[in-house]
Amino acid sequence: MSVARALALGTLAVVLAGCGSARSSSGSATLWVTRDRGAVVLHAEQVPAGESVLQALDRVASVKTRYGGRYVRAVDGLEEQARRSWFYYVNGYLADRSAADYRLRPDDVAWWDYRSWRDPAQDPLVVGAFPQPFVAGYGGERHRTVIVSSDPGRVRALARRLHATVAPRGAGTLPRNVNVISIGDARRTSARLEFVASTAPGSPVRLSFEGDPKALLRARPFRFRYEVGG
Repeated sequence: MSVARALALGTLAVVLAGCGSARSSSGSATLWVTRDRGAVVLHAEQVPAGESVLQALDRVASVKTRYGGRYVRAVDGLEEQARRSWFYYVNGYLADRSAADYRLRPDDVAWWDYRSWRDPAQDPLVVGAFPQPFVAGYGGERHRTVIVSSDPGRVRALARRLHATVAPRGAGTLPRNVNVISIGDARRTSARLEFVASTAPGSPVRLSFEGDPKALLRARPFRFRYEVGG
Protein backbone atom coordinates (compact mmCIF):
# COMPACT_ATOMS: atom_id res chain seq x y z
CA MET A 1 0.00 0.00 0.00
CA SER A 2 1.32 3.45 -0.89
CA VAL A 3 1.90 6.06 1.78
CA ALA A 4 -0.64 8.33 0.11
CA ARG A 5 -3.29 5.62 0.26
CA ALA A 6 -2.45 4.70 3.84
CA LEU A 7 -2.79 8.30 4.93
CA ALA A 8 -6.20 8.42 3.31
CA LEU A 9 -7.60 5.65 5.48
CA GLY A 10 -10.44 6.65 7.72
CA THR A 11 -8.56 5.46 10.76
CA LEU A 12 -5.84 7.99 10.22
CA ALA A 13 -6.49 10.76 12.67
CA VAL A 14 -5.11 13.56 10.61
CA VAL A 15 -7.84 12.84 8.20
CA LEU A 16 -10.00 15.12 6.31
CA ALA A 17 -10.41 18.78 7.05
CA GLY A 18 -13.28 20.58 5.43
CA CYS A 19 -15.39 23.64 5.96
CA GLY A 20 -18.44 24.13 8.11
CA SER A 21 -19.83 26.38 10.77
CA ALA A 22 -20.04 25.45 14.42
CA ARG A 23 -23.36 24.33 15.82
CA SER A 24 -24.52 26.06 18.93
CA SER A 25 -24.08 24.03 22.10
CA SER A 26 -23.65 24.85 25.74
CA GLY A 27 -20.66 23.79 27.75
CA SER A 28 -17.07 23.25 26.78
CA ALA A 29 -14.67 20.55 25.65
CA THR A 30 -10.94 20.07 26.18
CA LEU A 31 -8.42 20.33 23.36
CA TRP A 32 -4.82 19.12 23.61
CA VAL A 33 -2.13 19.55 20.99
CA THR A 34 1.11 17.63 21.60
CA ARG A 35 3.98 15.97 19.83
CA ASP A 36 5.91 12.70 20.22
CA ARG A 37 3.17 10.71 21.95
CA GLY A 38 2.39 13.50 24.38
CA ALA A 39 5.99 14.14 25.45
CA VAL A 40 5.79 17.82 24.48
CA VAL A 41 2.60 19.80 25.16
CA LEU A 42 1.94 22.60 22.69
CA HIS A 43 -1.60 23.61 23.68
CA ALA A 44 -4.06 22.60 26.39
CA GLU A 45 -7.22 24.68 26.14
CA GLN A 46 -10.94 24.71 26.77
CA VAL A 47 -12.98 25.16 23.58
CA PRO A 48 -16.72 25.58 22.97
CA ALA A 49 -18.76 22.43 22.62
CA GLY A 50 -20.53 22.30 19.28
CA GLU A 51 -17.47 23.12 17.24
CA SER A 52 -15.83 20.51 15.05
CA VAL A 53 -12.46 19.13 16.10
CA LEU A 54 -10.92 20.99 13.17
CA GLN A 55 -12.53 24.29 14.17
CA ALA A 56 -11.28 23.80 17.72
CA LEU A 57 -7.76 23.19 16.43
CA ASP A 58 -7.92 26.25 14.18
CA ARG A 59 -9.10 28.30 17.18
CA VAL A 60 -5.91 27.67 19.18
CA ALA A 61 -3.23 27.04 16.53
CA SER A 62 -2.06 27.96 13.04
CA VAL A 63 -3.19 25.16 10.72
CA LYS A 64 -2.12 24.36 7.17
CA THR A 65 -3.88 21.83 4.98
CA ARG A 66 -3.41 20.11 1.62
CA TYR A 67 -5.50 18.25 -0.95
CA GLY A 68 -7.95 21.11 -1.29
CA GLY A 69 -8.13 21.72 2.43
CA ARG A 70 -8.99 18.12 3.27
CA TYR A 71 -5.80 17.06 5.07
CA VAL A 72 -3.97 18.63 8.02
CA ARG A 73 -0.40 19.17 6.88
CA ALA A 74 1.01 21.35 9.65
CA VAL A 75 0.14 22.81 13.02
CA ASP A 76 2.08 25.83 14.28
CA GLY A 77 4.70 25.17 11.60
CA LEU A 78 5.20 21.52 12.55
CA GLU A 79 4.76 19.76 9.20
CA GLU A 80 4.23 16.15 8.26
CA GLN A 81 7.28 14.25 7.11
CA ALA A 82 7.95 10.68 6.06
CA ARG A 83 6.11 8.55 8.61
CA ARG A 84 5.51 11.50 10.94
CA SER A 85 2.01 12.96 10.87
CA TRP A 86 -0.78 14.55 12.89
CA PHE A 87 -3.32 12.17 14.44
CA TYR A 88 -6.34 13.00 16.55
CA TYR A 89 -8.23 11.17 19.28
CA VAL A 90 -11.58 11.86 20.92
CA ASN A 91 -12.11 10.53 24.43
CA GLY A 92 -9.27 8.06 23.97
CA TYR A 93 -10.35 6.69 20.56
CA LEU A 94 -8.35 7.25 17.38
CA ALA A 95 -10.93 9.03 15.23
CA ASP A 96 -12.53 7.37 12.23
CA ARG A 97 -13.97 10.43 10.52
CA SER A 98 -13.12 13.86 9.23
CA ALA A 99 -12.00 16.32 11.86
CA ALA A 100 -14.55 18.67 10.29
CA ASP A 101 -17.33 16.13 10.88
CA TYR A 102 -16.75 15.27 14.53
CA ARG A 103 -18.70 17.75 16.66
CA LEU A 104 -17.43 18.14 20.19
CA ARG A 105 -19.86 17.56 23.02
CA PRO A 106 -19.59 18.99 26.53
CA ASP A 107 -16.69 17.38 28.44
CA ASP A 108 -15.22 15.65 25.37
CA VAL A 109 -11.42 15.49 25.20
CA ALA A 110 -9.95 15.96 21.72
CA TRP A 111 -6.23 15.29 21.40
CA TRP A 112 -4.06 16.10 18.38
CA ASP A 113 -0.63 14.46 18.49
CA TYR A 114 2.25 14.72 16.01
CA ARG A 115 4.14 11.43 16.04
CA SER A 116 5.86 8.75 14.04
CA TRP A 117 3.92 5.73 12.81
CA ARG A 118 4.45 2.32 11.24
CA ASP A 119 0.78 1.74 10.39
CA PRO A 120 -1.80 4.55 10.30
CA ALA A 121 -4.13 2.46 12.48
CA GLN A 122 -1.58 1.78 15.23
CA ASP A 123 -2.32 3.01 18.76
CA PRO A 124 -6.11 2.97 18.29
CA LEU A 125 -6.68 3.68 22.00
CA VAL A 126 -4.88 5.84 24.56
CA VAL A 127 -5.41 6.19 28.30
CA GLY A 128 -4.60 9.91 28.48
CA ALA A 129 -8.22 11.10 28.35
CA PHE A 130 -9.36 8.93 31.29
CA PRO A 131 -12.08 8.89 32.65
CA GLN A 132 -13.15 9.11 29.03
CA PRO A 133 -14.36 7.00 27.26
CA PHE A 134 -16.14 5.58 30.31
CA VAL A 135 -18.09 8.77 31.03
CA ALA A 136 -18.41 10.34 27.58
CA GLY A 137 -18.08 7.54 25.04
CA TYR A 138 -17.66 8.39 21.38
CA GLY A 139 -20.01 10.20 19.04
CA GLY A 140 -22.43 10.76 21.91
CA GLU A 141 -22.87 7.05 22.71
CA ARG A 142 -21.55 5.44 25.87
CA HIS A 143 -21.48 1.84 27.07
CA ARG A 144 -22.23 0.62 30.56
CA THR A 145 -19.11 0.10 32.71
CA VAL A 146 -18.26 -2.80 35.01
CA ILE A 147 -15.34 -2.59 37.45
CA VAL A 148 -13.73 -5.93 38.30
CA SER A 149 -11.70 -6.20 41.49
CA SER A 150 -10.64 -8.87 43.97
CA ASP A 151 -11.64 -6.38 46.70
CA PRO A 152 -14.87 -4.65 45.62
CA GLY A 153 -14.77 -2.35 48.61
CA ARG A 154 -11.66 -0.63 47.22
CA VAL A 155 -13.48 0.57 44.12
CA ARG A 156 -16.84 1.76 45.46
CA ALA A 157 -15.92 5.43 45.15
CA LEU A 158 -14.69 4.91 41.61
CA ALA A 159 -17.87 3.05 40.70
CA ARG A 160 -19.99 5.95 41.99
CA ARG A 161 -17.98 8.44 39.96
CA LEU A 162 -18.31 6.45 36.74
CA HIS A 163 -21.89 5.27 37.41
CA ALA A 164 -20.50 1.77 37.10
CA THR A 165 -21.34 -1.57 38.65
CA VAL A 166 -18.81 -3.69 40.56
CA ALA A 167 -18.10 -7.37 40.01
CA PRO A 168 -15.75 -9.51 42.12
CA ARG A 169 -12.92 -11.13 40.19
CA GLY A 170 -13.85 -14.65 39.08
CA ALA A 171 -17.58 -13.95 39.20
CA GLY A 172 -18.10 -15.13 35.63
CA THR A 173 -17.98 -14.01 32.02
CA LEU A 174 -18.93 -10.42 31.40
CA PRO A 175 -21.10 -9.31 28.46
CA ARG A 176 -19.11 -8.21 25.41
CA ASN A 177 -21.06 -4.96 25.07
CA VAL A 178 -19.82 -3.33 28.29
CA ASN A 179 -16.74 -1.32 29.17
CA VAL A 180 -14.53 -3.03 31.74
CA ILE A 181 -12.08 -1.64 34.26
CA SER A 182 -9.94 -4.44 35.66
CA ILE A 183 -8.19 -3.51 38.92
CA GLY A 184 -5.07 -5.51 39.75
CA ASP A 185 -3.18 -5.78 43.01
CA ALA A 186 0.35 -4.89 41.92
CA ARG A 187 1.95 -1.97 43.73
CA ARG A 188 3.59 -0.54 40.63
CA THR A 189 1.14 1.62 38.71
CA SER A 190 0.34 0.72 35.12
CA ALA A 191 -2.61 1.42 32.86
CA ARG A 192 -3.46 0.26 29.35
CA LEU A 193 -6.60 0.68 27.30
CA GLU A 194 -7.62 -2.08 24.87
CA PHE A 195 -10.70 -3.06 22.89
CA VAL A 196 -12.94 -5.78 24.29
CA ALA A 197 -13.88 -7.21 20.88
CA SER A 198 -14.58 -4.93 17.91
CA THR A 199 -11.87 -2.37 17.11
CA ALA A 200 -14.23 0.26 15.72
CA PRO A 201 -14.05 3.63 17.53
CA GLY A 202 -16.81 3.74 20.11
CA SER A 203 -16.69 0.00 20.77
CA PRO A 204 -16.42 -1.28 24.36
CA VAL A 205 -12.98 -1.04 25.92
CA ARG A 206 -11.08 -2.55 28.82
CA LEU A 207 -8.80 -0.54 31.10
CA SER A 208 -6.26 -2.87 32.71
CA PHE A 209 -5.03 -1.02 35.79
CA GLU A 210 -2.49 -2.00 38.43
CA GLY A 211 -2.03 0.10 41.53
CA ASP A 212 -4.13 2.04 44.02
CA PRO A 213 -7.58 2.67 42.49
CA LYS A 214 -7.74 5.99 44.36
CA ALA A 215 -5.40 7.31 41.67
CA LEU A 216 -8.26 6.91 39.19
CA LEU A 217 -10.31 9.45 41.15
CA ARG A 218 -7.91 12.26 40.29
CA ALA A 219 -8.76 14.55 37.42
CA ARG A 220 -7.07 13.24 34.26
CA PRO A 221 -4.56 11.03 36.10
CA PHE A 222 -2.90 9.90 32.84
CA ARG A 223 -3.17 12.99 30.68
CA PHE A 224 -0.90 13.19 27.64
CA ARG A 225 -0.01 9.50 28.05
CA TYR A 226 -0.66 6.68 25.58
CA GLU A 227 -0.17 4.11 28.32
CA VAL A 228 1.38 3.98 31.77
CA GLY A 229 3.99 1.48 32.90
CA GLY A 230 4.41 -1.86 31.22
